[in-house]
Amino acid sequence: MNVKRTFGTILTVLGIIGLIYAGYGFVNHNQNTRGLIVYGVIGIIFFVSGIGLVKNTKDEV
Repeated sequence: MNVKRTFGTILTVLGIIGLIYAGYGFVNHNQNTRGLIVYGVIGIIFFVSGIGLVKNTKDEV
């Protein structure tokens, strides 16, 4: 079992959830704009780092 690839998948899913939550809050005109920006930025960081881990990890035999 490749731990890096699994961790990358978890980070990617968490990033997607953060981006969806931030987008949902922006669409509904939530008053907590600063919190939504933080969720969006953290979501982007998690998403990009997760994709990078999955992409750059070689399969072990």
